[in-house]
Amino acid sequence: MELLQQSLFIPCGEHQLHVRHIKPRVAVHGDPILMVHGAIENGRIFYTESGKGLACYLARHGYQVYVADLRGRGLSTPAIAERAGHGQHELITEDVPALQHWIAARHLGARVHWMAHSWGGVIMASTLARFPALADGIASLVFFGTKRGVSVQNPERWLKVDLIWNRLAPWLARNSGFLAARKLKMGADDEPLRYLQETIPWVKCGPWQDPHDGFAYGEAASRVAWPPLWMISAKADKVLGHPIDVRRFSTEMGSATRHTRLGLDNGNRLDYDHINMLTAPQAQEDHFPQILAWLQDPQARGCRA
Repeated sequence: MELLQQSLFIPCGEHQLHVRHIKPRVAVHGDPILMVHGAIENGRIFYTESGKGLACYLARHGYQVYVADLRGRGLSTPAIAERAGHGQHELITEDVPALQHWIAARHLGARVHWMAHSWGGVIMASTLARFPALADGIASLVFFGTKRGVSVQNPERWLKVDLIWNRLAPWLARNSGFLAARKLKMGADDEPLRYLQETIPWVKCGPWQDPHDGFAYGEAASRVAWPPLWMISAKADKVLGHPIDVRRFSTEMGSATRHTRLGLDNGNRLDYDHINMLTAPQAQEDHFPQILAWLQDPQARGCRA
């Protein structure tokens, strides 16, 4: 099926949020999809201009997909290197609500499927805890490698989390006000210093409470009518979305959750890791078809654990 891709921009305060709209020439399904990336990433984790990735796969099967670049990332303006004063608080309270309202206005009467990779799922879940009325307009949630805190202990955690994210990254960002992750080859996109400072207490398994204004997300989560939620982890993901921590976060959300761990022992073609669960060529014939089936019936059960 031929795809159409277009870059659109949504006003959000002094920022313009870039959204990559990917759709078939003739749309088949009514409910659109919103995709949100994780830390030191942008929306490219979900698509390529040549038609690869989950967003293109789902569009090829009839869905209209909107892949967001959160403020300052990707093609959103201004870039973090130009203005880096925000943290994750603004992503939760402004960016995701703006994206949801904008898509809902374009698709009147439809509900939106939310998908996220890694920390993007934490941002989305926090938005729903803070604004539970948004849940009425959401058809389902699918989070890939999403954890809020890292509890597992292993050498990769000590290097990537304890040393690099919690200590080195804030130190590198202290003069310029942002982590130049692209230049340092630490990730696909940069992050503001305040974003790092606000995520670190959560990564350390501190309370699910907003470091900026004290909002108690953990308490609020119990009052959310959570849409059907599917948490997907990967066997070879040793720290950034370890299956143990993915399950911990779904418990913290208080949602009746479907969980799948991708791996050879579960019948998959690879022992997937944190990134290639979305980018490996095998995914298009492995778990992407299951995600397509989920969109058609999010209440269905029976997926391999």
